[in-house]
Amino acid sequence: QVQLVESGGGLVQAGGSLRLSCAASGSIFSSSSMGWYRQAPGKQRDLVAAITSGGTTNYADSVKGRFTITRSIAKNTVYLQMNSLKPEDTAVYYCKYSAYYDYWGQGTQVTVSS
Repeated sequence: QVQLVESGGGLVQAGGSLRLSCAASGSIFSSSSMGWYRQAPGKQRDLVAAITSGGTTNYADSVKGRFTITRSIAKNTVYLQMNSLKPEDTAVYYCKYSAYYDYWGQGTQVTVSS
């Protein structure tokens, strides 16, 4: 089992920044990927950004150049630095840990006001 604890969401004005954190604990494997997904009301959950244990990253086109995902292997933590936030970034952001199984965090709300 893997437990994920997210933090860092909140309310911010358009153009502002937020940093999300997700700490993993439990049965952590050295070869794994972690990522952030988001789900707006009435919409499906979509990938925002992901990073492998080797440091390879993948971003949704809508956030390229604005969001940066990083990972601390030592702390089993993944971060999402979100800059130049837009109202359309408003959603619940979920952390995901993938190894032999997928695990999800409880979600953290990000609201961007115009």
